Amino acid sequence: MLQNAYLKRVYEDTVARNSDQKEFLQAVLEVFESLEPYVAQHPELEAHAIMERLVEPDRMVTFRVTWEDDNGKIHVNRGYRVQFNSAIGPYKGGLRFHPSVNASIIKFLGFEQIFKNSLTSLPLGGGKGGSDFDPKGKSDAEIMRFCQSFMTELQRHIGSNCDVPAGDIGVGGREIGYLFGQYKRLNNRFTGVLTGKGVMFGGSLARTEATGYGLLYFTEEMLKCMKNDSVAGKTIVISGSGNVAIYALEKATQLGGKVIAMSDSKGYIVDENGVNFQVIKQLKEVERGRISEYVNRVPGSRYVEGCRGIWSLPCDIALPCATQNELDLADAELLVKNGVMAVAEGANMPSTAEAVAYFQEHNVLFAPAKAANAGGVATSGLEMSQNSMRSQWEFSEVDEKLRQIMINIFRESEAAAKDCGHEGNLVVGANIAGFKKVSEAMLAEGLY
Repeated sequence: MLQNAYLKRVYEDTVARNSDQKEFLQAVLEVFESLEPYVAQHPELEAHAIMERLVEPDRMVTFRVTWEDDNGKIHVNRGYRVQFNSAIGPYKGGLRFHPSVNASIIKFLGFEQIFKNSLTSLPLGGGKGGSDFDPKGKSDAEIMRFCQSFMTELQRHIGSNCDVPAGDIGVGGREIGYLFGQYKRLNNRFTGVLTGKGVMFGGSLARTEATGYGLLYFTEEMLKCMKNDSVAGKTIVISGSGNVAIYALEKATQLGGKVIAMSDSKGYIVDENGVNFQVIKQLKEVERGRISEYVNRVPGSRYVEGCRGIWSLPCDIALPCATQNELDLADAELLVKNGVMAVAEGANMPSTAEAVAYFQEHNVLFAPAKAANAGGVATSGLEMSQNSMRSQWEFSEVDEKLRQIMINIFRESEAAAKDCGHEGNLVVGANIAGFKKVSEAMLAEGLY
């Protein structure tokens, strides 16, 4: 628990004001615990109420989204956008369409985004949004009508120099296309107001692959610098089978690793010969099917009902890429027992605090999400740059910029941890490295 009196007071006040928002409070506590050594050295943070201002969003918008299905039935969902902090640039963060979406999850994601965006060294503030709409099982026409209704309200609050949303769970290229089309219809402007767009209308090459690729670039650098090792020859387990997981699979395989398992919300597959990237991509991106269908196409593979059991598989590297709090203490104990050497988070806050502590106590390399999965927002920032210049860079150019950004994030996180007396603790390092830039900007800009 917190020892610093200032951080403890602010956290207790935050709990009192947001007592029902467990995911948000979990994220705040994790960041505050990491920042204790830095805050103790900087009394000006308390004098200027930086932490009080940091945990309260600049604004949060909640709105009704009304849409009609293919049978003429009218449905009502709830939409959200939190604009958390713009100290270093316009708000930037994805949109999530999933039944679990609520104010707490949107605030936790937006809060984490502040530090993740800061770590990229690009001028991007923190924001997030979404809806409790479930795109699964919906037709393209139904998803289009929902996106159009959602954007009809959201467009009042965003802009290329104000707030630039992207995709997240449930929001891929199809959804971004519909959202962008509605924004243009309502505003009569072709502008970089969304990232993750199709390449033919302002998107960036390598954006689809960026989060998964970036996760592996970070992991490779972590292994190189902290273990004098690499991904090559390692057995890897990846949870999830969405965008992040798919391209983590591809890059891990390219780097010489062998991914033996992946999952979706219903269960997981095991392929001891190495999961086939092309089959997974066809199943999940083209056909939008269940991962269980993999076993009908790849002889020798097997399917297990229930996704939680994936962490019982022995592996060298674990990459949780599904959703928040998917990996708990019991899972961490199993992974350590089976010899895991590194865990890198591809999803946002997929490991519970107890699991993270257990990994650290047992000398498992641990890469927190705000550092390890920053490749997506980094490449979104590069897409914004290309939009501003009315230009498009080659895939190899974007990919190399992404690789270098991820290497720099690791090095900054490692150095910050060492500077504050927590050498090797990348959770502490990433939080301090991200916070330092934001807090200095807030101090320089005065009260607003």
